Amino acid sequence: MKRQKLGNTELYTPPIVFGGNVFGWTIDEKESFRMMDHLLDMGFDLIDSADVYSRWAKGNSGGESESIIGKYMKSRGNRHKLTITTKVGSSMQQGGDKDISKTHILNAVEDSLRRLQSDHIDLYFTHWDDNKTPVEESLGAYQKLIEQGKVRYIGASNLSPDRLQESLDGSKKEDLPKYQVFQPEYSLMQRNKFEGKIQKICQENDLGVTSYFSLASGFLSGKYQSIEDIKGSDREQFLKDYFDDRGKKILNALKDISDHHNISQAGIALRWIIQRPGITAPIASATKPEHLKSFEEAVNMELTKEEMENLNAASNH
Repeated sequence: MKRQKLGNTELYTPPIVFGGNVFGWTIDEKESFRMMDHLLDMGFDLIDSADVYSRWAKGNSGGESESIIGKYMKSRGNRHKLTITTKVGSSMQQGGDKDISKTHILNAVEDSLRRLQSDHIDLYFTHWDDNKTPVEESLGAYQKLIEQGKVRYIGASNLSPDRLQESLDGSKKEDLPKYQVFQPEYSLMQRNKFEGKIQKICQENDLGVTSYFSLASGFLSGKYQSIEDIKGSDREQFLKDYFDDRGKKILNALKDISDHHNISQAGIALRWIIQRPGITAPIASATKPEHLKSFEEAVNMELTKEEMENLNAASNH
């Protein structure tokens, strides 16, 4: 399996990153362990998490994903076999304020390390911007963590083009750690949050890019054909706006290509991202080991120029 370097780091990613947001949310601890065993067996050894995952599940308070990953690594004794990314900046309380102050980062990392039962985080992301903390303050906190060996590299997610550029300029000017990876929302359903200014900044600064919501919360898998299919489900809040003419056009284009290759629509949707300029690896989740077949499909095929153009045309705004 071909691996890609993440920015200017010593970290390498398989063609698809596994999204650990499902751990403790849509799959329990036992199934999460089973999923991670399968992932490692298949060679997918990079897992993406965040301190707030899976806060939104009933009865949860945040940190469940990290805790499950930590218990798994301890029980298997395989921390060295996994690359773990997690994030800081979101509030553990629903509707709480974002916070990337030095104080919050230095406190939050200790909680994440405790839950992960690890002495280090491979790649630590600014999850969301609070739009008030000076970029040099956040980067200074990360510098301290890197010097202490608690964090190897840093990345950013969901920053505006202006704040991302300001952060990159600040790291250079003040000799502070540089964001090496950017994590935007990106899929056939959502292209505007990456393409354009952010994409240009990432390419000009050699940033790795790992996109999230790569399957648009499962919409692109073709599993849901109408809004009635998601009524009352965990996915409703994410998918309710997708069942319009554009969404149907994208699903039809995916179906035509998936039928031609006799593989899943999810596999085609992931492959489209893999072949897009500026992308290092998409992030995708699964709730059953058999769903990982789409990962293998995406890795082992290539879309033709015509197929890419058809998907681009269907998904244009």
